[in-house]
Amino acid sequence: MSKKQDIMSIITAQPDFAEASEPVKLFGTWLEEAKASEPNDANAMSVATVDADGMPNVRMVLLKGHDEAGFVFYTNFESQKGTEILHSMKAAANFHWKSLRRQIRLRGEVEQVSDAEADEYFSSRPRDSRIGAWASQQSRPLESRFALEKAVAKFTAKYAIGEVPRPAYWSGFRIIPSYMEFWHDRPFRLHDRIVFRREAPGDDWTKQRLYP
Repeated sequence: MSKKQDIMSIITAQPDFAEASEPVKLFGTWLEEAKASEPNDANAMSVATVDADGMPNVRMVLLKGHDEAGFVFYTNFESQKGTEILHSMKAAANFHWKSLRRQIRLRGEVEQVSDAEADEYFSSRPRDSRIGAWASQQSRPLESRFALEKAVAKFTAKYAIGEVPRPAYWSGFRIIPSYMEFWHDRPFRLHDRIVFRREAPGDDWTKQRLYP
């Protein structure tokens, strides 16, 4: 069976979430299937925040970890998304896997990851990416490409020997979902939608089917 046939067998199969009771476990199953079918970055997700005036913003980031505690991504805390999350400590995210005709929405409170978690992940990044974290004043005006390249050269020289430390302003956020919605494409726009909700972390999830 070809890879295309494998993917189509997943798409046309009956939804595998009708009887699911653990959304985080179901998320993991769908993510693994997406890794086999998406052309790149199956862990890409859009993250939505709001500014101080309530105006929404959304952008793509990469999921770097997930478990029962939540969904983790990393960023410059002085960036637009960083400052907006630190202001509200709430966020929403969406995964869309076009190859599988599926998406997952989630939203909830946000917490910062520990320094130990941030240090461990930062040290796993390619050296050039670690230098880039120092060189980029993320989301702020840049006078020219040359100015960025000059900053990269500056920090490359500064950290020419030894490890590149994690900047204090660079760390991770964990979205702790209170809402997770699984969407599966079905013929004639009669899609399957299953929502999981809970009042607080550690509570049991309740499940409900929605009209498409």
